[in-house]
This record gives sequence, structure tokens and C-alpha cells, in this order.
Amino acid sequence: MLYQPLEAAYYDFEIARDPARCIQCRVCERQCSYGAHVFDEALGEVRSLSAKCVGCHRCEAFCPTGAIRIQRHESDFRDNALWSPQYLKNIYKQGSTGGVLLTGMGNSQPYPVYWDHMLLDASQVTNPSIDPLREPMELRTFLGCKPDALQFDEGGRLITRLTPQIPIAYPILFSGMSYGSINLRVHQGLARAAKELGILYNTGEGGLHASLWDYGANTIVQVASGRFGVHAGYLKVARAIEIKVGQGAKPGIGGHLPGEKVSAQISVTRMIPEGTDALSPAPHHDIYSIEDLRQLIYALKEASDYQVPVSVKIAAVHNSAAIASGMVRAGADIIVLDGFRGGTGAAPTMIRDNVGIPIELALAAVDERLRQEGIRNQVSVLAAGGIRCSADVVKAIALGADACYIATAALISLGCTVCQRCYTGKCPWGIATNDPYLSKRINPEIAAERLTNLVRAWGHEIAEMMGGMGINAIESLRGNREKLRGVGLNEIELDTLGIKAAGK
Repeated sequence: MLYQPLEAAYYDFEIARDPARCIQCRVCERQCSYGAHVFDEALGEVRSLSAKCVGCHRCEAFCPTGAIRIQRHESDFRDNALWSPQYLKNIYKQGSTGGVLLTGMGNSQPYPVYWDHMLLDASQVTNPSIDPLREPMELRTFLGCKPDALQFDEGGRLITRLTPQIPIAYPILFSGMSYGSINLRVHQGLARAAKELGILYNTGEGGLHASLWDYGANTIVQVASGRFGVHAGYLKVARAIEIKVGQGAKPGIGGHLPGEKVSAQISVTRMIPEGTDALSPAPHHDIYSIEDLRQLIYALKEASDYQVPVSVKIAAVHNSAAIASGMVRAGADIIVLDGFRGGTGAAPTMIRDNVGIPIELALAAVDERLRQEGIRNQVSVLAAGGIRCSADVVKAIALGADACYIATAALISLGCTVCQRCYTGKCPWGIATNDPYLSKRINPEIAAERLTNLVRAWGHEIAEMMGGMGINAIESLRGNREKLRGVGLNEIELDTLGIKAAGK
């Protein structure tokens, strides 16, 4: 008896091919990295294997005659509010493989998106709006620890010693994506765009490729639990150093780059043997307390001659506010809060979808706690994890962020369709892959142009929204929750966010 695994019969997408339009050019076959299109030599035509389709839409986008449509597989299971099709398919797959379910990108479960339940207040008569086309709008902000007060001598010269500050032209930065999880061409695009925009990009935990050292003034280097690529030169070339304690997509979980993705170049940059798995421990083995964290923060400051701010990144969890308070007192200049919708190259599906909390709630709680303790000025706060548009950025700043990290949105601007198969290394758009054939689909110059266009477009929209609120500087928006109103939220949610209900 021929046995076919159950999961092979229950696939998600159907490849619909119009035979009247298909010219058998085989473009779809060459573009699909998952083998969902094959040329049948006997029949002299391309056949579609829908069970292999991941819904990336690459073939549909590149078909010269528009002969292909990717659509949901019509076959469905009996309705059951508890046993939804996704849980059935997961069990079929694990019953076949005995392995952990993996996924990429952020949490796709239907939890409330609080950005969509917050509206911005606008100016009318008593506080007139500002026209950003005719009046200056200041989008620049400074990242770093600010003094409690400034002192000047009799000649008006500043005598207060300032800690390192980083001016960024837009309140937007490119979040950490490691060399290995994405390829060098994408990193080159991010670095070039950051330089052009006057902002920063983050290396992630994979080290900094030697060809990108020239972009050090626009680079945040990351020190994660695996210490991949970390050395004195790496620390000194950067504009900021980030200690990655956790990330939103997988709180409490370390990183894993499979050995087959550790090429010769990645081996040199990460300082590990070629072809070996790059495993980051779940904890930093030298951090088990706030005191331990303080030692690492000051070790990194010492290693970088106290010339750059040190940031600490944590996943948004229920006690983020208390943790953030300890991080400030440990000497962190910047805090990064990464919500549970943050993207990732690979994570256990159950962790991604069930651990952590929304960035909106964590951000509001952290900002409020630091203000109550009188230490908010001693740190900059960056919000990350599911920032989709300029309105999300404005709302995050009004909730208390100094700026926002974006990663998934940046990759989408390069063509990503969020098919959530980053962990396979077969990204058909050439982004989350180190395959030489596939990675050539990214042109670093075009990538930089598209990333630059995205941030500039968001900048224009941010200026418009600020003008509508009667605000002409991003610093005046930070923590200004009077500019937010909630819709469809209960009293507990409104209280946690620290905002009023619409109409009040």
C-alpha cells in the first residue's frame, strides 16, 4: 500500500494557471525556490505542484502574461471553533516528523492590534495646526542619556559633561537582522540607506562584514549571548553598541543559524568554523542579575573608550517596566523594547505565537514607570515589533518612545511577502537566503533606494500628522499622551496605555 503523509494532502495554497495565457516560458520554474513549478519534458509544458507553494507570489509577480494566480486551497475542514485547520495541520506535521514547528517573521495570531484602537487628536482653533509645507518641522532627535540639568559658565559656555549622543534625522532606525539570517546584499542596502537618511541600522547578532566598516558612523553593533563577531575593532567602529538580552519573536529563546547557512564569509565574520551551527544560548552566561548587566555595560563602554552609547534590548514581557528601571540604573543609555509581533528569521511557532506581550502595552508601562521614578531623561527608549506605518511611529512616540525600529516593514519594501518561511534559507525574493543564485535577486543599490524612499515617505507623513496636532518638533510629541484617544478599549486597557477614551 502506497502511503502518503497526511500533511501532504492538506496544503494552504493553490496555483491556478490559465492555459490560454501560459506561453511555457518557464519563468515561474526559474523563479520558484521551492520547486512548485516543474517542466514536464514528455508533455512539453509546465506543471504546478500546489502542495509545495508557500504563497510568496513571486511566480505571479514575474509571469509575463499574467497566467498565474495564487489563491487559497478551496478544500477545507469541518468548522470547529476549537480545532481550527491550523492546529490540525500542525499535529499532522508533528505526527510525521516528531520535530519542533518552526516559523519566520512575526506573530500572525488575531490578538488585538492596539495601534488600530488609538486615534490622534488634531488641532482646531485654540491650538492651531501647523503647515509642514510652509513652516519648519523638526524630525531630528537625539539618542542617549540626558543630564538632569545643564550648567553654563559666566560666558554662556556649557560646562555640564554630556554623555555620547546620537542625532538621527528621522525617528526611525533599521532593527537588528543578522548577517546569515539575511544576506550581505541586504545589509549593504540597509547600510547605504542609513547613511543617506542620517539614521542608523543594526547589524543583529551576526557581526559586521569587513566591507561595511566604512558605514560605522551609521551602525549599531549587537552583542548577543553567542558573542558572534564581537571584538575590539567591532565595538570601536560602531556608533552605538546594543546588548541583546531578548527579542520579541522569541522571548527567553536563543538564536540558531543552521550550519548549512554558515558559508566561508559568514564563518569569518561570526568567527566560527564554516558549516557549523551558530547557536546563541538562551541567557547570557555572564548575566544573571542587574549587577551582572551593569558589569557588561561598563565593560563595553570601557572597550569603546566611552565614546558611544550602550543600548540594552529586551523582549516585551509582563514585568518590562521593572526590568527597564533596573537597566537604567545599571547604566544603559538606550532601552529597546521588542513586542511580540517582532520578526525573526527562525523561531519555534508555539513560542512566537504565545509568549510576550504587545509593544504598545509594554511601552506605555515602561515610560510611566521611568517618569514616576524621575529617571526618564537618563535613557532613550526605542520601540520595536510590528511597526507597520508612519502612524504607528507617531503613536509609539506619543506613548513614550524616542524613536522606532523597523525590520519587517523594511524587508517588505524590498519585495518580502511575509510568507514566513525565512528559516528554510530558500527565500524566493533573495532576502532571507545565502544561496548565491537567490541572493543575486537583491541589488544593493536598488535596495538602498527603496529603503530610503520608504523612510522619507514616512517622514513626510509624520510631519503632516505632527502639523495637524499643532506640534513642530518630535521632542514635543514624546510621551504626549494627550494627543491620543482610545476607541473600542476597556477601562483596564485605557488605564494601562495611559490614554483617554475618544470623546473625552
